[in-house]
Amino acid sequence: MKRLLPFVILAAGFGLAAVLIVTGPQTVPRPPTVLPPLVRVLSANPTTVQLSSNTHGIVVPRTESELTPEVSGRVLAVSDALVSGGFFSKGQELLSIEPLDYEVALEEARARLARADSDLSNAKKTYSRQLDLARKQSASASQQDDALNRLRIAEATLKEAIARLSRAERDLSRTRIIAPYDGRVRSERVDVGQFVNRGNPIAMIYATDYAEVRLPIRDEELAFLNIPITNSGANGAEQPRVILRAEFAGKSHEWSGNVVRTEGELDPRTRMVNVIVSVSDPYAQDDSRTENRPPLSVGLFVEAEIIGARFDNTVKLPRSSLRERQQIYVVDAENRLRFRDVEVLRIVQDEVFIKSGLNEGDKVCISILSSPVDGMPVRLEGEIDSNVVADASQ
Repeated sequence: MKRLLPFVILAAGFGLAAVLIVTGPQTVPRPPTVLPPLVRVLSANPTTVQLSSNTHGIVVPRTESELTPEVSGRVLAVSDALVSGGFFSKGQELLSIEPLDYEVALEEARARLARADSDLSNAKKTYSRQLDLARKQSASASQQDDALNRLRIAEATLKEAIARLSRAERDLSRTRIIAPYDGRVRSERVDVGQFVNRGNPIAMIYATDYAEVRLPIRDEELAFLNIPITNSGANGAEQPRVILRAEFAGKSHEWSGNVVRTEGELDPRTRMVNVIVSVSDPYAQDDSRTENRPPLSVGLFVEAEIIGARFDNTVKLPRSSLRERQQIYVVDAENRLRFRDVEVLRIVQDEVFIKSGLNEGDKVCISILSSPVDGMPVRLEGEIDSNVVADASQ
């Protein structure tokens, strides 16, 4: 009997399972539920935007000159400012050349002038006497002609003496080299006791009243920058503002300037046009800052942001929202996807600026869809303002 007990239990289990199957609920097959894709949208908010263009360049002086002596001689003294990197003021004496030879030449010119003046006085008296004798018929015509000739020679000699005196005075004044403007020394190659020749450069100097930066930009960006390409250049209110930035001594600093002109030609290889930015008083300190700002030194590499034109009724969106053929996906009031043709104003890195084609409040889809179809239903994950998303993407 014990041997049959397992088989009895197994038979009872099968019987109970059969009863449950027969008396259990019946399942009804249903088709699978297809959910519309979940998308993120943002609300279009047309506003006024001001575009800009980013580029870079190197600071150069606006006015640069070779310091060249106009007379020859031995250097008698050199100013402490005439060193590489030295600053000087307009009218300051930078160098003096030994003046002795030119002082002697000046005295000789004065003596020659005095002699010429005396000769002219005698020639006038002689010619006057010959005219009196000629009226009395006591002098020949040849004597009168000789007196007139000596008078003309004396007049020419006097003019020559005056010119020589003027040149001697000028040469003596040129033994002192005077700074033509407020500036700085880029390089120098002269010292006390050195003999310098007329016309040989001894230093390179530049003015510190203005500095310039040559900035290359693409020709198509000119439409957004209000830079006039005319013979007169940019002036007054037409000068676009430029913000220059540079790293110096481990800190970031800013300077402000204006576009004053463009160069005369377009680079045929790079399709770039060079605009010139002028910065006034680049070595001045900014008293409004808590820490000293370094000067905008010549040779400094700077990043530049050219502030451009303002455009009204423009929608700023993430770059990912723009589809092929300049289309935007918009979700309508029935939560259906619609393809919308738009006019793109400009694309800058991760942002796109839409000039027309969107209305205020339009729900723009910013999600990536694998196989989008015009009119397909979608579900909204969230709706946010377009300006918030665009600003957060910067």
